Amino acid sequence: MRTVFLLTAALFLAAAAPAPVPEPSGLWQGAMHGNTPATLKGATVLTTDAFAKLKEQKHPLLLDVGEIPRKPKTTDASLPWMPTHRTIPGAVWLAGASSGTSNPAFATALKSRVADLTQKNLAHPIVVFCHPHCWGSWNVGKRLVGYGYQHVYWYPKGVQGWQNGHDTVVAKPDSAWQKALAQVKLKKSTLSDKN
Repeated sequence: MRTVFLLTAALFLAAAAPAPVPEPSGLWQGAMHGNTPATLKGATVLTTDAFAKLKEQKHPLLLDVGEIPRKPKTTDASLPWMPTHRTIPGAVWLAGASSGTSNPAFATALKSRVADLTQKNLAHPIVVFCHPHCWGSWNVGKRLVGYGYQHVYWYPKGVQGWQNGHDTVVAKPDSAWQKALAQVKLKKSTLSDKN
């Protein structure tokens, strides 16, 4: 009887586990929150311990690509909305960089900002992250590999995975990236107005 129970429990747990998600051939353009692949071709997937060691020894560029928190629609418009975004110490917050858009101006802006941050050194290690079950950091990692960066690391556990054993800090969006992103949006709206 006990064996039957254990087998039933094991089958139930196996059925409840999410199916492995294959890597898409291009950037992910679906819902940003959901199960992600366990791999990122051309990049190294990090555990929290491996990330902590890499951070201490190699001093990589840390790119937080989490989105800016939006005011919930159910919140009274007259109430102030002052959310904070916590990140890993030393990270540059490129809010809005996680899009899977095929817009060439967006790709050029991201490539340019990362080139500035790495001083155009394609061998500089880069760790990209956002939140667990978020395609955003996967997309940025895929872009970085495509740009020719040789040491791209993806930390899929994100800020939440890090804060389980390490400190986090309040972040501000990277101003140079926000300006570049605003220009991309301006160009896009100008082009749509002409059509």
